[in-house]
Amino acid sequence: MSPCYGFTLEEATIDQMQGAMSNGQLTSVDLVTCYLSRTYQTDQYIRVLLQLNPDVLDIAARLDAERRAGIIRGPLHGIPFLVKDNIASKDKMETTAGSAALLGSIVPRDAHVLAQLRHAGAVLLGKATLSEWADMRSNNYSEGYSARGGQCRSAYNLTVNPGGSSSGSAAAVGANAIAFALGTETDGSVINPAERNAVVGIKPTVGLTSRAGVIPESVHQDTVGTFARTVRDATYVLDAIYGLDPLDNYTYAQNGNIPQGGYSQYLTNKESLKGATFGLPWQSFWVLADDKQQQQLVELLRLVESAGATIINGTELPDYQTIVSPDGWDWDYGSTRGYPNESEYTVVKVDFYNNIKAYLSDLNNTNMRSLEDIVQYNLDNDGMEGGNPWPLGIPAFYSGQDGFLASLETKGIMDVTYFQALNFCQKSTREDGIDAALNHNGTRLSGLLVPPDVGQTYQIAAQAGYPMITIPAGTQSDTGMPYGLAIMQTAWAEPELVKWASAIEDLQFASGTPYRRTLPRWYGYMGRNIPVRNL
Repeated sequence: MSPCYGFTLEEATIDQMQGAMSNGQLTSVDLVTCYLSRTYQTDQYIRVLLQLNPDVLDIAARLDAERRAGIIRGPLHGIPFLVKDNIASKDKMETTAGSAALLGSIVPRDAHVLAQLRHAGAVLLGKATLSEWADMRSNNYSEGYSARGGQCRSAYNLTVNPGGSSSGSAAAVGANAIAFALGTETDGSVINPAERNAVVGIKPTVGLTSRAGVIPESVHQDTVGTFARTVRDATYVLDAIYGLDPLDNYTYAQNGNIPQGGYSQYLTNKESLKGATFGLPWQSFWVLADDKQQQQLVELLRLVESAGATIINGTELPDYQTIVSPDGWDWDYGSTRGYPNESEYTVVKVDFYNNIKAYLSDLNNTNMRSLEDIVQYNLDNDGMEGGNPWPLGIPAFYSGQDGFLASLETKGIMDVTYFQALNFCQKSTREDGIDAALNHNGTRLSGLLVPPDVGQTYQIAAQAGYPMITIPAGTQSDTGMPYGLAIMQTAWAEPELVKWASAIEDLQFASGTPYRRTLPRWYGYMGRNIPVRNL
């Protein structure tokens, strides 16, 4: 990656960028120009940018003028970023969740999280690609594909699943094509792409970040999270986007649960690991990781122990044999076991039908007013949107729009089965799940260390609505794909996650261990396969 007017932009932190702007070496316009250059260099390969903000240079120039006048809004002043294309922007760009069905629609306002970032002085460079409709539309599909954006790919291996559904957000940060990005998660869509692109991903407690202006999936599980190359940078972004919002009543649960002064105050170093006590839910999750990854992550855990931390093995979720699928991520695992009234998917199908209708009602200049309208649009535009299963549709949406059809079948009716499923998923993953594991024989643990490449980890956190953070922890020798080490915690425990993740990250770089973030090697850079391989 070429220097940016003499500044080493590759792997640069937000603090380093701010230092270069403060001493006059760079301007925000320079940063935007250099990230655009990087995007044009790489995007024909990885397809992370869905739409460029036509006003980006003007925005950067205004923020440069503020800096010259002595006005610095904070650590994000003048820093370029991307948002996933399901986060509304009231500007010249589209907000479509990657679908042609919403082209031309006009949103009423910026999403709350985007308005917060603009207020913090960050520079919106554009919209990132994603798995269309945030993975809700299909159950057998090519992760990272959308009709508008095409196939997003990871710079670590262009032929395999880049992680999703916030694929472009994570892949752009991982490839040094942007400083930071926002994504959204219902079940894994922040943690999964973060760990598969060797970046830090923070998935907040449901209600810490407003969902107003975000194309929804499930009111019970949706949250907006952050991607960056360091824990510090991801935390700066979290500090900018959390907060109360009258348009999302879930945010009122923050009262009494958030720290005064934000989350950056909890950033620390490896010395803090002395006296920490972590749990290792081995039977719940670790046994499901492949042998090589287990081996390498255990080496990292030994390093954490050498820094003074205690790690207790066997801190299991009490009902893991019931709620954790032994056969990979399965959000309909309740139904797989014969109990739809214990299935996350039972809840999400109903929520989506109702939540998407409410979102569409706020739009202007569109005929899309219901899920029925979207389903019909996909059928009418089968060659682009894959309304029918392959081979009638397109290979990227192999099962067509079976996710939409499953939601459509519910008609949004919140019946007894729905409420039973909601209660089961929340109770079994909260007080009878993560909370029980964190309270190990009377010892309150600093967190649960888990391998997020095992999708059942973030699935349990998603059902609970609890926060999770992942940090880069190495790469697979055969595919070049990264994997992470994640920490699970209880609701509103983001201070703990920031503290321990930043301490472990500091230890990684101070020790020189290979089990940390490394640059992509661009395996399979000529690959253009669709669907991508699920490896």
